[in-house]
Amino acid sequence: MSKTIVVTGAGGVLCSTLAEALAKQGHNIALLDLNKDAAVEVANKINKAGGKAIGVKANVLEKDSLLLAKTEVNEAFGKCDILINGAGGNHPLGTTSNPFLEAEDLLNKTEGFKTFFDLDPTGIQFVFNLNFIGTLLPTQIFAEDMVGKDGCSILNISSMNAFTPLTKIPAYSGAKAAISNFTQWLAVHFSKVGIRVNALAPGFFLTDQNRTLLTNSDGSLTPRGNQIIDQTPMGKFGEPEHLVGTTLWLCGEGASFITGVVVPIDGGFSAYSGV
Repeated sequence: MSKTIVVTGAGGVLCSTLAEALAKQGHNIALLDLNKDAAVEVANKINKAGGKAIGVKANVLEKDSLLLAKTEVNEAFGKCDILINGAGGNHPLGTTSNPFLEAEDLLNKTEGFKTFFDLDPTGIQFVFNLNFIGTLLPTQIFAEDMVGKDGCSILNISSMNAFTPLTKIPAYSGAKAAISNFTQWLAVHFSKVGIRVNALAPGFFLTDQNRTLLTNSDGSLTPRGNQIIDQTPMGKFGEPEHLVGTTLWLCGEGASFITGVVVPIDGGFSAYSGV
């Protein structure tokens, strides 16, 4: 049965891959992104392949923008059945330069060098808002369509950072931990009205946001990239397609009694003690 699926952050590599996979299942896909051109590009690709999709401009931090997007979605495809909250990201102002604080770091006056004490509240707030508020607001707007209907669900995007925080990125790790907690809260809150709520927790996937942190211009790994691969039993970064199977499962009838779970997709990273 065809459903209307709304995907935020749909212009990105990971969420566009999920959208294309869901379109192949016969669902109607509404691709929401702050960059409408990126959303439309993905929609065009889906439509050319025989699917049904629209690209819609939406700011996940502005309720009025989301309400306008919802009107556009409802007019094109009817009420929303499934919401994938894919918008998120990090910010340099919420990131330390080094993984560990050393006493001499306090004397480092190099431009751009940041210790924990230099972190900018504006950058940290941006990260929390984009990830947490950017999940809460779309849920407020689109989940109302789902109340009392069969087969409706919400899929959030958490991270392995939510289980064990990575060095250097306290804002992002904390924000994703909030997503995992919010997923469980929503699962309980919506349990009586037929809405399931789950989350993916991707491990290390190469995206436009982290590529320069993990790989050099020649494609070789940076020291941080090598450190990650050494801690990943499967010995590789994730590919966007690795998220598809779990997404189809959690959004499908096969997971009709599953709610409130956060599924690691990390090549064994979370299972490995390092020894």
